Amino acid sequence: MSVRNVPTYQQGAPERAPADDSDVEEEALANDYREQVQYEGGYDDELERVPSSGPQDLQAQLAAAAQPLEYQATLETKIASYDSYCNLFHFILNSDGPVDIDVPSYFWAWEVIDEFIYQFNSFCSHRQRVAFKADNEEEIMVLRENPNTWGCYSVLNVLYSLIQRSQISEQLAARKRGEDGALYAGEYGNRPLYQMLGYFSIVGLLRVHCLLGDFSLAIKTLDDIELNKKAMFARVMAAHFSTYYYVGFSYMMMHRYADAIRMFTHILIYISRTKNFQKNAQYDAITKKADQMYALVAICVAFHPTRLDDTIHTALREKYGEQFAKMQRGGPEALPVFEELFRSACPRFISPTPPDFDNPHLNVDPVEHHLAIFMEEVKNNMYSPMVRSYLKLYTTMDLTKLAGFLEVDPETLRGWLLVNKQRSRQVRHTEGGLLDGEVVNSSDLDYAMEGDLIHVSEAKVGRRLVDWYLRNLARTY
Repeated sequence: MSVRNVPTYQQGAPERAPADDSDVEEEALANDYREQVQYEGGYDDELERVPSSGPQDLQAQLAAAAQPLEYQATLETKIASYDSYCNLFHFILNSDGPVDIDVPSYFWAWEVIDEFIYQFNSFCSHRQRVAFKADNEEEIMVLRENPNTWGCYSVLNVLYSLIQRSQISEQLAARKRGEDGALYAGEYGNRPLYQMLGYFSIVGLLRVHCLLGDFSLAIKTLDDIELNKKAMFARVMAAHFSTYYYVGFSYMMMHRYADAIRMFTHILIYISRTKNFQKNAQYDAITKKADQMYALVAICVAFHPTRLDDTIHTALREKYGEQFAKMQRGGPEALPVFEELFRSACPRFISPTPPDFDNPHLNVDPVEHHLAIFMEEVKNNMYSPMVRSYLKLYTTMDLTKLAGFLEVDPETLRGWLLVNKQRSRQVRHTEGGLLDGEVVNSSDLDYAMEGDLIHVSEAKVGRRLVDWYLRNLARTY
């Protein structure tokens, strides 16, 4: 495809005739998925990552950058791969004028950014393990000599530079306003090489910020991208479910469970509808990620009881039926279940700074750190299901009587009730940026405390929220 004959992009994706989320649009996405099956493996596996010396070998560099690194690659190979990426991105970003070269497709652009971030994540996790064990002096010495290799700053700098050079944020913002994005593209942004890499760098930033634990910034990076089937990321199945996974997980960690459930159920239903087109090399990865999202749905529903789509509810019961029932009942016996599902479904968190090889005991495991934060939330809410089940039976109840049922101190119960009432008010996204929203009562049960009396009533706002959620889900599909 010549860069001079590239089609116009709408939300970063080729324009299509259908203007709604109809079955025709579903078929268009299915065709794109079929194209990806043909695209996979199209590069020569013998290509080596060599330093870029100019346009003549850039095509080989681009092809190599999209190839996964071997799972058992040595530390020296991982460092060499980092150097190759640096050379490639330096040439693309700092050449005299835009690089004029044919690009395979936007599938390729996603593969480059995805592999770049995957290797960054993998290297940081490996370095953390080496620091904790402190038993491999040879690797420790190599890591000491290369403190900036796969550094957090370097990776973020590449992604932000690609976004800035391509002017992709300005283009997407203009299209959301109904303007022609090409007017804001500049010399570089009109080239598909920069436009594609810049677009998927935005999705890459979502992932990196989530891995670093900055969940609000992760979601904010998508301000200029609309989450719908016409977006470019929706044309690449790996990018599609990866985007919704990280947005949903970020919502969950921000205690916005209704929005998290909406993200997870959207993509899980979509995966179930397109699974016939996924019998390829990516099928196992998609299946694994889907299982993780079902576990996260179980967690979110335990915090925020809501009605699920029948397809999701059936699959959830099949995969996590016993664990799901324990989490819904609450109490101390639910704690290990929450921990188990969180460990299996959370991202491989990384630390923004290199570990301390001299004092291994001072290093903090990022996964354990975020697990501890999550479990504090669980402990604050572990009696909420039990309290809620009792309150649904009464319109007025004495605090001491309810404390007797639960076999806890009345003042301890008072604290639980206050926490539960606060947690029932959540921010729900309606329009605008993904961080925007309105505070609503997310429960169908409301209560007020007057001394030692608990007055219980049906929360009409909560019921309206359930109705809104079901309407929104139906409208999406």
